[in-house]
Amino acid sequence: MEKNNGKIEAVVLANGDYPTAVLPLQCLTDAPYVVCCDGGADEYIRRGHVPDVIIGDGDSLSKENRTKYGHILHRLSDQETNDQTKAVNYLLEQGKRHIAIVGATGKREDHTLGNISLLIDYMRAGADVRTYTDYGVFIPCRGTHTFTCRPGQQVSIINFTAHGLHGHGLTYPLSDFTNWWQGTLNECTGTEFTIEAEGEYLIFINY
Repeated sequence: MEKNNGKIEAVVLANGDYPTAVLPLQCLTDAPYVVCCDGGADEYIRRGHVPDVIIGDGDSLSKENRTKYGHILHRLSDQETNDQTKAVNYLLEQGKRHIAIVGATGKREDHTLGNISLLIDYMRAGADVRTYTDYGVFIPCRGTHTFTCRPGQQVSIINFTAHGLHGHGLTYPLSDFTNWWQGTLNECTGTEFTIEAEGEYLIFINY
């Protein structure tokens, strides 16, 4: 599962379902810097942790935590972006590029789709970012990339602007998919796979 060019510098805890799987929880445990998106901070604090920064308008945060942690709450009321994007932009402004996002799925499906699709925007902005869910990891990509995997491990390719899509080390051939579902549920045949493409796409690697 390659394609990060450096150690994770920060973790964004979004306001979806709190992670339960080992890998996203480990990301939080090992994080050198944690940014919570508004109400996502409530559960993080309830579990005995203190974020480095809380970002959002504060509306989803409990009144108690809004008061107690007001000194680390950055109120950003820009309605043109969501809290996850505000958190990523904040980290980029701090010079932190290698970012993991957890807690971005679950609850409202429209928020889940929005949070996933925004990974492409973050890549365009210069972030090396991944979203870890309870089932797998989303990785935004541009051009050709190779990933490590296990034989039989499931992989999905979600096309955004890519053309000339070809895969090596996958069970099913790729094409220039026009709908997200068309590239789902592929499988690795060995211990690595390569995607060749011109343009942008998302990889989802099932744990």
